[in-house]
Amino acid sequence: MSMLTPPGMGGKYRITGDKYPRMRRPRRRGRLVAALVASVTALGLVGWGTLQLIDVFTGGGDKASAAGSKADCGTKASPSASPSSSSSSSTTAYPKPAQITVNVFNATPRAGLAKKTADELKKRGFKIGDVGNASAEFDKKVKGTGLLLGPTSAVSTSLPVLGTQLAGAETRADTRKGTDVDLIIGTGFKSLTAKATAAKALTRLGAPQPTPTSSKNSC
Repeated sequence: MSMLTPPGMGGKYRITGDKYPRMRRPRRRGRLVAALVASVTALGLVGWGTLQLIDVFTGGGDKASAAGSKADCGTKASPSASPSSSSSSSTTAYPKPAQITVNVFNATPRAGLAKKTADELKKRGFKIGDVGNASAEFDKKVKGTGLLLGPTSAVSTSLPVLGTQLAGAETRADTRKGTDVDLIIGTGFKSLTAKATAAKALTRLGAPQPTPTSSKNSC
């Protein structure tokens, strides 16, 4: 009987020889892999939760949101697409030539300019008042094409309309009473602006100008 044969066992249960089976614990690789995956997942969740807590306490999320809001929600100014719309355009009510009385004075040595100029202005629809030589204050002292004079109220009404008829003329206000305006012919005067050109300038003057409108992107 071999020394490996337990007591009371013999016959076919007898162990013979000098080799014996090794007793090993069953391998558990599947459990080890599952445990490793679970550990990695748990560590990832803990890290993500930590980052979220940091953002909450430091206000990182709010800053990012505010930055995105400012970038996306801008205010843009764009001209009105329809200049004729009264709600998006500004128009100055200029008087018509027939509503303006013009006094024409000649401040040059050339005779007959006041009469000739007054007749042409009358053909273009203006009312004509006094016609003659300029006073000593202006006689031979107006160097440009002409000087347009009128009350302060005429600077943004009657004088711009009259100015369409004489390019390069100086505009000035004085202390007069009434609504009449003066055209004083200067030494640089050759003729009134061509009728067709003056008519176009008068049309542009009365056309409404588009005004910028603010548009905000919705957020």
